Order: sequence, then C-alpha cells, then structure tokens
Amino acid sequence: MSAAALPRRPKAVVFDMDGLILDTEVLFRDVMMEASVARGLTLPMDVFLAMVGLPDHGSRAVAMAHFGDDFDFGPWMAHAWELAHARIDAGVPVKSGVVELLDLLDETGVPRAICTSSRRDIVERHLAPAGLLARFQVVVAAGDYARGKPHPDPFLAAAARLGAEPASCLALEDSHNGVRAAAAAGMMTVMVPDLLPATAEMRALCVAVADNLHQVAALVRGA
Repeated sequence: MSAAALPRRPKAVVFDMDGLILDTEVLFRDVMMEASVARGLTLPMDVFLAMVGLPDHGSRAVAMAHFGDDFDFGPWMAHAWELAHARIDAGVPVKSGVVELLDLLDETGVPRAICTSSRRDIVERHLAPAGLLARFQVVVAAGDYARGKPHPDPFLAAAARLGAEPASCLALEDSHNGVRAAAAAGMMTVMVPDLLPATAEMRALCVAVADNLHQVAALVRGA
C-alpha cells in the first residue's frame, strides 16, 4: 500500500460499486466478450478496459469507435446485461473487506454513499441481495448528475446529499475514470485497483493506493 495515512479524518465516505464493492468487473468483461462472440466479433481487452468506469454513452462511444458506426450497440449491451444478471442473481460476489469497512464506519458514525455510473435499479438489484444496500445513506446513480465520470459531477452530488464538504470526504475507486472524477471533485481519493493498475497518473491523484478494503479500513482507523 502506498502512503501511510490519510491527510485528515473523513467526515463521509463515497464508494464506487463495480470492481470495488462487488467483484463484477471480471464478470462484465466475460459477458461482454461472450456477447461479442455470439455476433462473430472480438472485443479486445484494451477496448473493454477503456469502458471501465464510464457511463453508458461513454461505453457506447468506445464500442462504436472499435466496431464501426453501423455497430448495433443496444442489442449487444442488452445481451451482455442479460448474461450478467443471470450470474449475479445466482450470488453477488462481494469484495473482501467490504463488511469490515462498513462495520467500522457504523462504529464511528461516518455516513457513506454509493457513487456509480450504473442505473439505480441495477444498484438495488446488485446490492440488496447481499444485504448491502441498506448500509448506505445515499445512492448517486446514472441520471442523478449532468456529466458522468471522469467529470466530478457524481462525486459532488454525493457530497451534497451527504451534507459534507468534498474535501472532507474519502472517495474509494478502482477505475482510472473514477479516480479522475473523485480527485477533480476535491476529495481525498484512494484507489483500490481491480482490473486497471495504479499508473503514475493515478498515484499522483490519490492520497493512497490500497491493495484491498482491509487496508482502507486501516487507513480510516489511523486518521
């Protein structure tokens, strides 16, 4: 883990969802590749990774740039979501350390929010079965802000709904676009890498890079 401590004690914590709370980015990678193969297409890893953390219109732009202007994005994405829902409904894969960190925030009275590029119905469908939805006071999802990640709007909306100044918030992200958004909002940002590595740019934007949420809990305890 890079950096030994947070610069100040967080008044609120803002969580990304996919790849941070839920181990779903690998799942999304697999189903999008399957949906591509079903159409006789190949989705390269670098193209998929360029979509990570983006809202739907951003993912659409990346896919169209790769597959061409005549690519039928809607049915392709709908097929991928159908495959994803079937697997997630069979059991939501929760990342290690999530419960420990949420328990710590309960003990210390620190409020928290979900801040995601996913739709609200998807957030509810994915978090509720794991008993996690009720553990967040605020959900900021697609449609709750003007511009998605990497713009700061989602994180600024989360801070406003939590009643906290952005600089007093700790933001937890696994994607490059998420880190860019949180840092642009002025939040203390910690990256917990999933499929994307912590590049030099990411380390410059973050107060710390953690291997997992257990390490994040240790940072919060030490603040």
